[in-house]
Amino acid sequence: MEHKTKVTAENGKLDLVITREFELPLELLFRAHADPDIVEQWMSNEYSTTKLLKLESKKHGSWQLETSDPQGKVVFRANGVIHEFVPDKKITRTFEMENTPFGVQLEVYEFEKINDDSSKLNLHVIYESVAQRDQVLQLPFTQGINLAHNRLQETVMKLK
Repeated sequence: MEHKTKVTAENGKLDLVITREFELPLELLFRAHADPDIVEQWMSNEYSTTKLLKLESKKHGSWQLETSDPQGKVVFRANGVIHEFVPDKKITRTFEMENTPFGVQLEVYEFEKINDDSSKLNLHVIYESVAQRDQVLQLPFTQGINLAHNRLQETVMKLK
């Protein structure tokens, strides 16, 4: 199955670029990253439930989430600070997974209108080291981001 979300990682570099076109208007794609209720919906699935403990969608805001298994056991926590928030255009934030050897990463989300019914997400992720980035890529990262973006598309399509 072809992945609609593309992950580009050049050898020896600290970063990666993630791109995906969505059959969603720009405003809805942006809301899917800024509205806590929508984020929780597309980040949850039959195997886990994601709760946003905090999402301050504004410059100098912060965010925190946790994901639990079907038995309610927390299996993942992440948090960060929002450094730039430009509605329908850009979100710059940090991302830190708690209780893992991975350091803090910087994420720059850029939202691009293709036409009235479709838009594109360009995500630039910068890691502390090449080794850290390569560790992340050894996980089922590409598969996971594709599944999450597929759920985002399906969830937000219902809001149209």
